[in-house]
Amino acid sequence: MTITEEHNLTEQCDWLNEENRTDPRVTERLNAAGCLFLSILPYGQAVPAVICIFVLLTLFSLLVNGFTLFRLGRSDDLSWEPRVTFFTNLIMSDLVQTVTFAPSVIHALVQRRTMEFSLWCRVQYFVGASSIFSSLYSITCMAMERYFYVCHAIHYPVILTRVRLRLALTAIWVSSISVGTVATVLLHTGEEQKNEPFISGLLCEPDVVEQHMGFPRAPAVFRKVFGFATLLLCLLVYVFCYFRMYQDASNAMIPFDAVNTAARKTMLFYCGMLLLQLLPLLIKVAPDVLWEYEGVHTATTATVFHISLAVMVLVPPCINPLVYGLRNAEMRRALLGPFRRWMERRRTDV
Repeated sequence: MTITEEHNLTEQCDWLNEENRTDPRVTERLNAAGCLFLSILPYGQAVPAVICIFVLLTLFSLLVNGFTLFRLGRSDDLSWEPRVTFFTNLIMSDLVQTVTFAPSVIHALVQRRTMEFSLWCRVQYFVGASSIFSSLYSITCMAMERYFYVCHAIHYPVILTRVRLRLALTAIWVSSISVGTVATVLLHTGEEQKNEPFISGLLCEPDVVEQHMGFPRAPAVFRKVFGFATLLLCLLVYVFCYFRMYQDASNAMIPFDAVNTAARKTMLFYCGMLLLQLLPLLIKVAPDVLWEYEGVHTATTATVFHISLAVMVLVPPCINPLVYGLRNAEMRRALLGPFRRWMERRRTDV
């Protein structure tokens, strides 16, 4: 889109905002999707930079997660270890989330138009809810697995058998898909706004979809109440597990009259990673508070939060393989094995 075309579209959108809907220039030339896009990203110069950010995050997520999944699957020693199994499940959730949202956002940015509300938008609504809950459950199970390994090492092989591990994975996906199904069914209790074929966002996040469906109360109440209760429960389990591990590690150092600095750093590190996982949810909650106020600053802030949410949906999938994969020595050897062998062959040739 050239600067002249963008200026003309801005003028058309201004006519629409002034309620000149009967003006023939508006009815003939108005690009509704383009106007909605301008309301989200009013500065055209920033669009190429945003496109580069999303393309880089998408490629990095697909390459790193795909490579990690492939290498762990090829490792016979690690493929059925509980911590690796839950980690692999987290990677699969991240890949589903990236493949579902990233191409649509990039296409909207390149076309400078918002998405049309169609079947794919409903699929994003369903997959988004399912993948987020699956990731949250997987991280919680990873914390519980470490708790059993550290605090109940003697009974660890009895507690986490292969049968129970399969049951845990099945429970994660069944519960996650059930949440997405219930939310999608409740969404259709509302009435679709036929006069607004385009969504007012770059991705089909819950608030945008529910707005297009006439703000049905049932899915909003279910999503917020069930989501908050699940989030609170997972946080409590996560904090309990790492606090008990830190407590046991600290008690082990008491006879030596020393402070276990490594345990403290490990606990702070994984708590920080959990906060990173929850950033999309925190960004989702913040606009609800800010929308209580009116004004241009509020509209600008809501736009910033919408773009931030779209970016943060792709950030955890890029970070998880590096955090949970490279930090563990055994998984690090499995992942970096090809590079080490290549370096050894190169040294031999030299």
